[in-house]
This record gives sequence, C-alpha cells and structure tokens, in this order.
Amino acid sequence: MSGGRGTRGKPFTDYFPKAMIPIDGKPLIDHIVRHIFSFDFIDEILILADYKGFGNQVRRYFENRIIPRKKKLKFIQDSQGGTGGDLVHISGLLNRNSEFVLWFVDNLCPIDLSAMYRYYKEQKNFACIATRRIRKEETGYAVVKNGQVIEFKEKPIIKMHMAECLGIYILDKKILKMIKSKKEKRKQVNLSFDILQGLPRQRSIGAFDIGKTPWIDIDSPIKVERNQQLVKTIIKKMNT
Repeated sequence: MSGGRGTRGKPFTDYFPKAMIPIDGKPLIDHIVRHIFSFDFIDEILILADYKGFGNQVRRYFENRIIPRKKKLKFIQDSQGGTGGDLVHISGLLNRNSEFVLWFVDNLCPIDLSAMYRYYKEQKNFACIATRRIRKEETGYAVVKNGQVIEFKEKPIIKMHMAECLGIYILDKKILKMIKSKKEKRKQVNLSFDILQGLPRQRSIGAFDIGKTPWIDIDSPIKVERNQQLVKTIIKKMNT
C-alpha cells in the first residue's frame, strides 16, 4: 500500500512519495519489495498507488529493476478510498489465493513473514496483525519518587502496557467482501476502524508479536537521518 499522501513528510513529499524516500542509495519501497520477495510463499506483489500523480515515480523506478525469477510485480491504481477502500481493487487479482499480506510502505522491518504466516494459519483467524510490546524511546525519562528525581534514563527500552499495531497484516480474502459492502455506503473506508475493529468480538484477529525485532515508521528523510543506526540495522537484517 503506497498511496498515502505523506503529509507528515512535507515539504519533501511535495516532490516525491513516501515510497521513494532514499535509504542507503535505494528508495524505501525497494528494500521492502526485495525483503517480501525473499520469502518462498510470496510469488507476486501488487503495489497500490496513485499512478496519475507521484505514484508514477514508483512505477518508473521498477521498470528498470530486475525482478527475481518466478516473481511478479503489478501496479494497481488506488481509488483514494481509504486504507480499506483501496483494497477492493485487488479482489479480482488474488485468483485462488485465500489470503494475502498487506504491507503499508512506510513500515521498515525485517519481520519474518514465514513465521507470521505460520502463526496466522495455526490460529485460523480472518486477520493477523504484526504488533510489538517492546520499544526504545526517543526521549529521556526520569524516575521520580516523592516529588524528587532519583534517576535519569536516556532513551530507555520499555515494555508497553498495550501492544503497538504495526502496518503489516495477513488478511483473509473474505475481508474484501466486508470492505466492498462498506464502500457502497461511504467513499472512505478505514481498514482498522471500519473493518477490523468489529472482528475481535468473533475472536478473529491474531496478534503476531515481533519481540525485539527492530521496526521504524519512515515518514520523511528527516526520520531516516535521526535514526541512522536503527535504519542501518534494519536494512542489514532485511538483506540477510
């Protein structure tokens, strides 16, 4: 999913989409595509973007790239119908596949998709979301006791009370019918709030905890610059 407007990345994203943010000499989406294709059970990637606008930069880039043997790459025009609404376009392209991986392009993570897929199949859910409970903070913290600071912790690693949802999913194709039904009533359909939020009552959403696997949300070149070491670590793991 590469159709986001990238408002947090302005003014850079006034000239190129988030997918094309440069990282280690290549655009963000190049690292993600190569990582996804490294898993044997993935044979095709559909890139949803606004190819009438900046998204065409993505298509032109891949026109000059060599795609791994027996792998396919297709470019699908999005509808600006929200994070869920745009998925309606792929329903006729999944063929006999009953599930698919959804990866929002601003997520950079060396996640083990094979392990996530196995977990999804074992749980027999409609959806599986990559989550994490461990996070390294970007600011300093103070330990306070009786109104006095007794210790400083610089950018500590913390365990969160709630799990953080990352932008990597495995979804059952049946969810597309739910999205289509919603889209008949509204122009914008949000995947999380309009579709997935109703599933937990049916115990149909699995949470795949990535543990200490590094992850970062790339919304601008500044984010890359401020987190150079983390980004380098992730890229290295994605390439192994």
